[in-house]
Amino acid sequence: MAATLRRLPALAGLAVLAGTGAEFAGHHAFARQVRRDVQALRAGASPGRAGVVTEEMLAELPEPVRRYLRYTGVVGKPFPGTVQLRQKGQMRLGPGQRWVPLDAEEHYPVQPPGFVWAGTARMGPFPVARARDMYAEGRGRLPAKVASLWPVADASGEQMDQAGMLRYLSEMIWFPAAFLAGNISFEAADDSSARVTLTGHGRTATTTLFSGTQGRLTDFVAHRYRTPTSSDPWSTPVTGYGEFEGLRLPASATATWKLPDGDLEYINLTLTGLHYDTGPADRASAPPPEGSGR
Repeated sequence: MAATLRRLPALAGLAVLAGTGAEFAGHHAFARQVRRDVQALRAGASPGRAGVVTEEMLAELPEPVRRYLRYTGVVGKPFPGTVQLRQKGQMRLGPGQRWVPLDAEEHYPVQPPGFVWAGTARMGPFPVARARDMYAEGRGRLPAKVASLWPVADASGEQMDQAGMLRYLSEMIWFPAAFLAGNISFEAADDSSARVTLTGHGRTATTTLFSGTQGRLTDFVAHRYRTPTSSDPWSTPVTGYGEFEGLRLPASATATWKLPDGDLEYINLTLTGLHYDTGPADRASAPPPEGSGR
């Protein structure tokens, strides 16, 4: 017994080292997968549309959309081809659950629509879960792992395809020139809102955009799948603005499920960095994804 007790500190140290090594390996495996996903997404991206946004391009849009695009300052700016951003914030899994700090990066091609989002949730200095939310070639997927090692979720299918499409549509607020693409259509609702529809891969996704009298975007609202069998009202109110790439863009936002027993706010994020690639030369010189190891 005494010999066993003497060995306990050493055994505990070995366990810590084993856990640290496993997490280190898991982190690098996750970063490699994200890098592969981003490279595939960028390889299939079309170059940015030629020229710049003009006032004439806004002429036929519903007033709330026209007001919003003018407010961003997008008129006179080039069309981006791909976009990358970084975020900080917090998330929780359900009502009564604790909020967990979150760091994330995201990459988009403007055409065809798609994204790779990679997030790491932490408790103190320790990562407790990593996830990639993806939408590419009309398909959505959300693989998640605890500490990068043990899969806890890998959602895919028709509901995830629709959810990915809606997420892309709502996040075009960070590259608003995309609202002028041919796969986007609008329907006026009232003086402060308009329905926005993205079409592709045989399906459509529609959200309602709300903008204030000065043009600030205030919210996106849609019905989105929350479970494999049901959808619920989903809202992404904008809580702050900042200047990125010479544009006035939402700098912070939340996502909330509107449920019968009350609202469930499950994530809030702040934009900490944004970069547009507007042509082949720009894309070639773009920095690698954060955490890529390059």
